[in-house]
Amino acid sequence: MTVDIPLDERRRSREDARVCPTHARSWLLLSALRDDVFDAAQLSRADQVVLDCEDAVDVSLKDVARAKALDWFGRGGRAWVRINERACDAWADDVRALRDAVGLRGVMLAKTESADQVVDTVQRLGGTVPVIALVESALGIEEAVSIARAPGVFRLAFGSGDYRRDTGAANEPLAMAYPRSRLVTASRIGGLTGPIDGPTVGVSHPLVREQSGDAVALGMTGKICLDLDQPAVVNECFSPSPADVAWAVDFLAEFEAAGGVIRDGSDKPRLGRARLIHERAAMFGVNPS
Repeated sequence: MTVDIPLDERRRSREDARVCPTHARSWLLLSALRDDVFDAAQLSRADQVVLDCEDAVDVSLKDVARAKALDWFGRGGRAWVRINERACDAWADDVRALRDAVGLRGVMLAKTESADQVVDTVQRLGGTVPVIALVESALGIEEAVSIARAPGVFRLAFGSGDYRRDTGAANEPLAMAYPRSRLVTASRIGGLTGPIDGPTVGVSHPLVREQSGDAVALGMTGKICLDLDQPAVVNECFSPSPADVAWAVDFLAEFEAAGGVIRDGSDKPRLGRARLIHERAAMFGVNPS
């Protein structure tokens, strides 16, 4: 006999198992007009869900999209919201509507180009709502360090599509290496978790894996996803492999057995890597091979 588990109970179970936003790997971005898939998104493998009130919504439908998100929050939904850029009129409507919204996890600020834009958003939201700065232009990339140091900024994210449109850069690993590295460095300077990479367009899982691998190699720790199938792949790519976890466990055991004393110049970097892998393995539930 099939047992129909109530939606609220399924939501609570999923929320209990969800990876916290600080370390979230997969960020599922979907139009705030698509209220028919909000529940499925919340129950999916995505570490975090982001309702998009910006690029995915025509100017004439901003109010409708915002209302759909708020209505879903009122019925028990929980998610982030990508709000419009600071320079446009819709930004003020977004922060006004979301300031006291129950169910709002935080906002992703589109087209961030300065620390002041982050600070304004944080303040208008009441000072306690986390703000992810989505950097999508050449100017934003060059201002990444000051943005990462802005009071209230939570993490940085890469708007790779708009960056390519702004600069004319190709969607190739070499062309994307500089902006990705810039965001990684800025995040480290600002004391933030590694940045969230832009999305892979399309349904090809091998391409998602390839682009995720490029991002991981540069030090990014998460990725925006565009459909319900991508989070599982992204989560795997941004988690330590079972083989890496096995190495970390063995190294830490060997180090402790030797009295926890540094033996040569390679011990400190290896110790740091082993501890990080061990920590992330526990966080993501990865067992050694």
